[in-house]
This record gives sequence, C-alpha cells and structure tokens, in this order.
Amino acid sequence: MAKPDPKVESTYREIRIKSTLQDAKKPEIQILADVRDCGYDEEAIFAIKLALEEAMTNAVKHGNCNNPDKNITVRFAVDNYMVAICVRDEGCGFTPEEIPDCTDEDRISLPNGRGIMLIRAYMDDVEYRSDGREIFMTKRNKKKRPHEPS
Repeated sequence: MAKPDPKVESTYREIRIKSTLQDAKKPEIQILADVRDCGYDEEAIFAIKLALEEAMTNAVKHGNCNNPDKNITVRFAVDNYMVAICVRDEGCGFTPEEIPDCTDEDRISLPNGRGIMLIRAYMDDVEYRSDGREIFMTKRNKKKRPHEPS
C-alpha cells in the first residue's frame, strides 16, 4: 500500500467510528500522533486539534443528530509538509453559506455556532463537499518547505 500522501486522496488512511462524542476522540489520537512525528510545532498541533474537535462535534451533533447508529468516516494523511483531513457524516448535509454569522450582534452572546468560523480561522484550506456532509481541511507545516529534506 502506498504511503499516505496529503495530495493524493486515494492514499489516505481511514477510520470509521460510531457517531458519539466519546468515539469522536479516537481519530484525533492517531492524527495528532502522526502530526507530532512529522515535526509540526505546538501552534500547528493546537490548530489541527481544535479544527478536528469542531469538525467531529459538528458531525456527531448536527450531521448525525446524535444518533449512535450512524457513523462518521475520517480519512487523513500526514507528511512533513501538510496534513489533510476529511470528516464525513451520514446526515442530510447543509449549506455552509446559510449558517448565520456568529459575529453578528444578535448572535455574539449565543454559546454555540462558532465551529465553522474556528475551523476556517485555524486551518489553511477548508472545503465542504457532498452537500455539506463532508469537510475537507488542510494545514501546512510552516517549519518545513517541500524542497527541504525530511
């Protein structure tokens, strides 16, 4: 099997879990271990952890409506230069542009609704696919450039 390459989705590793907040931590453990092994700094590790937690929570709560009979599929690849993560739920999807802006004056005091904004703020690239059932996000390792040796 080919080594996982963030630029080639067919090489990604896959973890499938039940749609519970407890199980949602399982992919994070493996992904962050790979990130650390590849020499990402603490700032990048924090960003990836936060974005992944938000994506997983959104998949459980909003995508799969807290239904533990549904699954979440996480596909990912990590190398010295980039992390790519796809989180897919079994829900009906959504249109990201229709989500209210959490920084609007009438929404600023609400205790939820910031996940999408945080993911976009902390990851380098964010794309919603399959009518909002999948989020694809990447983070580049600022400490290494592709032309540098590993």
